Amino acid sequence: MASEIVTIQKDITDIVNSKISMLQNEGLVIAPNYAPANALKSAFFKILKTKDRNKKPALEVCTKDSIANSLLEMVTQGLSPAKNQCYFIVYGNELQLQRSYFGTMAVLLQQQKIKSIKAEVIYEGDEFELEIVDGEKKFKKHSTHWKNQDNPIEGAYCIIEDIDGNTKLTLMTKKEIDKSWSKTKTGGGTQKEFPQEMAKKTVINRAAKFFINISDDSDILADSINKTTADEFVDERQLKDVTPQETNSLDDLIGTQNEKIGAPSNLKDVTEDLHSEPEKTLTDENKAVLEDTSYPADEIPDFDQETGEIKASEGNLFDNLGDLMP
Repeated sequence: MASEIVTIQKDITDIVNSKISMLQNEGLVIAPNYAPANALKSAFFKILKTKDRNKKPALEVCTKDSIANSLLEMVTQGLSPAKNQCYFIVYGNELQLQRSYFGTMAVLLQQQKIKSIKAEVIYEGDEFELEIVDGEKKFKKHSTHWKNQDNPIEGAYCIIEDIDGNTKLTLMTKKEIDKSWSKTKTGGGTQKEFPQEMAKKTVINRAAKFFINISDDSDILADSINKTTADEFVDERQLKDVTPQETNSLDDLIGTQNEKIGAPSNLKDVTEDLHSEPEKTLTDENKAVLEDTSYPADEIPDFDQETGEIKASEGNLFDNLGDLMP
């Protein structure tokens, strides 16, 4: 059984490595000190522990196309599952990559012009002040008391400083944060469990859009970063259209394979111990698919408070599989 899993892993990683080589020829620059081979092995181990809402293994229900694409997104952005910078979620028969709080910061810090990123939550009882300088919001003061952490959240902010000492403030009220959370595919369940860290992640994601879209990085990287952010939200999801279109998105670079991986029916037993674009108009069929793949309130996975990653018991499936990467 382990040999069949090794075959699946090698097949998918070969696809990803091939596409990465092609993207590098088109101008993609891999993040410094990033080892794609190590990240891919770590990611596959995470995927083996990932299950859908019905407790079925991701390898059993997800298409090879979606698995390969999520791994390609990961490598393109220079994210490491071992560092809790990203994790994988099953939606229907698709596997999707999501960045953690740390992952979004890591992506931003890859930008050569960015020096530091700071994000904080504003609680009821805090004193927060900003000022307008040359038509731009600037941070002035934030006073708090440690006991205020038990108070309701009133907002969150992110301050990004570039290498020239310039700072940019991104501020969101609780109403704006709630509106963003209401559009997530999990229905805001994770955010309700860990509101402080998820509020920081939300405001950092908003701040990131400005810097990513004005950076000197390739369009491939910018597209990948923005897509991963958009994939967290129902109304921004890239729905497939029957009309052929020319596009340079990473989904199309992978291809249009729709068949599922030929994983054995009893694969579950093997892995059980491992533990802003225009708004799309959804058809009734698409609405049904999206509604069906959201997590019910009583089935929200156990997310890590710091990273947002779904927790699972540790396994040792790869202890003796050897190095599969070239």
